Amino acid sequence: MQEYKLTQLHIYPVKSLGGIAVSSAFAGMRGLEYDRRWMIADEKNCFMTQREHPLMATIGVKMQENGFALFKKNNPDNSITIPFATDSGKRCTVTIFDDQCDGIQYESTANEWLSDLLKQRCRLIYMPDDSQRMVDVNYAPPNNIVSFADGYPFLIIGEASLNELNGRLDNPVPMNRFRPNFVFSGGEAFTEDNWIRLTIGDATFLAVKRCARCVITTTDQETGERFAEPLRTMSTYRKEKNNVYFGQNLIAHIQGRVNLNDLVTVFV
Repeated sequence: MQEYKLTQLHIYPVKSLGGIAVSSAFAGMRGLEYDRRWMIADEKNCFMTQREHPLMATIGVKMQENGFALFKKNNPDNSITIPFATDSGKRCTVTIFDDQCDGIQYESTANEWLSDLLKQRCRLIYMPDDSQRMVDVNYAPPNNIVSFADGYPFLIIGEASLNELNGRLDNPVPMNRFRPNFVFSGGEAFTEDNWIRLTIGDATFLAVKRCARCVITTTDQETGERFAEPLRTMSTYRKEKNNVYFGQNLIAHIQGRVNLNDLVTVFV
């Protein structure tokens, strides 16, 4: 058994938009509460991310009592409030990677605001509780579900892993380039690569697959500017079979609440 400390806890309510640091969150089967339950889709209801639309990085998210606000990071007064409730929304089928699942489309005001900022017609989609998107059974037990996250409900990265990478870079990068849910202190760089089972707070997780990284890691999460690093450097020593790995994907084995500064207990 090994013990570490949870030092950062993040949710990303809208896929590929800004993250929110929280002090506590409930870890359910499809992810942390509110995490990636919304996404932006094009006019064909196909998901959009920073991969093709780096301007998405410039939109921040702030939680409110009955919903959340979207705002332009360099102009917070340019904002719109999005209610949690979508009773009047249109039911639709959305595409995310190779998956199709049910979603609910928001009304035109939110869609017009997003379309104006992203310079493309798009719409905001919510994943309702009865929408079932399955985790890849090649890496996880059957019947596990996930939100609009890329493929898995949770992502964890060690501070030591980022420190080791930054030691190789001329210009260090912040942790938000990798968009983790959990960040922990202690241990050696990339110790999370070899984890199998762990607990954080009341929840227990299974480590199922190291996270393959993409061009989003090269996108400044404040300005949307794109650079060669850190992907170029990671490719020199973290690449296997055409994928660059950084961080560990998790699924929930036992649901429960996690809190900042909780112990991260790893069973080996």
